[in-house]
Amino acid sequence: MAQTPSATPETSPAPPAEEFDWRAEYAYTAGVQAFIYGFPYIYNAKVRHDWVTSTQDPAVIPQGAVNEFWHASRILDASYRAGGCPSTDSLYSVAWLDLGQEPFILTHPDMGDRYFTFQLASFTSDNFGYIGQRTTGPGAGHFAIVGPRWDGELPPGVQRLRPSPTPWALVLGRTAVNGSADLADARALQAQYRLTPLSVWNSPAAAVPVPQDIYAPVPVTEDPLGPWKTLNAMLAENPPSSTHALVLEQFSGLGVGAGLDVEAQPEAVRQGLARATTVGMALLRDQFTSGDWATIVNGWRYPPPEEGRFGNDFLRRAADQSLAGIAANDPAESMYLMNFQDVTGARLDPKRRYTLRFPPDGLPPVDAFWSLTAYTATDLNLIANPIDRYTVGDHASRLQLDGDGGLSIYLQPDPPAHERESNWLPTSPESPWFVLLRMYRPRPVALDGSWRCPGISRAD
Repeated sequence: MAQTPSATPETSPAPPAEEFDWRAEYAYTAGVQAFIYGFPYIYNAKVRHDWVTSTQDPAVIPQGAVNEFWHASRILDASYRAGGCPSTDSLYSVAWLDLGQEPFILTHPDMGDRYFTFQLASFTSDNFGYIGQRTTGPGAGHFAIVGPRWDGELPPGVQRLRPSPTPWALVLGRTAVNGSADLADARALQAQYRLTPLSVWNSPAAAVPVPQDIYAPVPVTEDPLGPWKTLNAMLAENPPSSTHALVLEQFSGLGVGAGLDVEAQPEAVRQGLARATTVGMALLRDQFTSGDWATIVNGWRYPPPEEGRFGNDFLRRAADQSLAGIAANDPAESMYLMNFQDVTGARLDPKRRYTLRFPPDGLPPVDAFWSLTAYTATDLNLIANPIDRYTVGDHASRLQLDGDGGLSIYLQPDPPAHERESNWLPTSPESPWFVLLRMYRPRPVALDGSWRCPGISRAD
């Protein structure tokens, strides 16, 4: 006869009752999962409000940017200290769109052979479409960005795109700029970009309606439950996919969900949720810096093919997509390869000199252009240097090929020999640093991993 199972499984002894509250522990453990799920909503609410209320330098920090474009007007340099691995390859044009009532029509002029792209991301940070050189071509055009519930007729000549899954969507535009001499031409193109509500399509002089009730998140420093209140508000504003109903049902018992009130929960639950916020934030940061999301090739971190559209992979959606950059490009649009180490696996040392050499016919395979930029590891900023050079590549640099047709780039804090200065990428002499290789419109051999970026070698 089969043995009757024990009524309870064997476990370690339970802690004394006065030290253990199951409600707090359950709220904490389930709350970490809820925080991971909801992080893009929490973060995007903050980003949106920060941009609307910003009083910082409008040349490089978005201002307004709701239902109309904000355009960067200068190339970033080391004076910009907001982190985030800033790019010096392009000028940004960004906007948050409220698609709850009607579509917005994005218009751009003929872009010639200049690389440009408008990345379209939902409030969850997942991409849902692109306008640009790769996807819709360089010619002038009008493109309708529609919300999840709109179903109507568009004017002649307006191309309808796949709808946004959420009523609020982010437009991240990039216009390539070939150094300071090219800045005026790039800005002239930006000035022709338009976002027009469908209701005023035939009235070009009409004012674009700007929402007046942008949600203002409460900082966690002022209210430990602030992130949860923000999440609940954003889930109501941007309803999740119906396929997430079961997941959201699990969180509802904690007071987490559209229309719910975390303040109405017992004190133990509120304490558990506050703890989950702290641990969840640290977890996301550590997951991203660990490189666990990447395939490592000669020290370079290759992104997974799902980058930009992690969808139901909530951990990577939060850490490697939202936290890492608000939204991430599809690899087919641009691949970003990060490297913190040399070919031996040792961390890049501020006191050392290094060389990255591409063999003949082995340059980064792209249909647009590529660039290599160095950043400080602690704050993800550009590295100040005496020649104000932050990036080298085939776009805005005059790189000299080696005698055999290969290319050597010199990564070091001090200038190399005179004949090598054109290929010098200055690094930090005192702070840990890393490099980021950007490949715009990478070719299939890069996307499938056939092209293996060479490792970085110590030169001394």
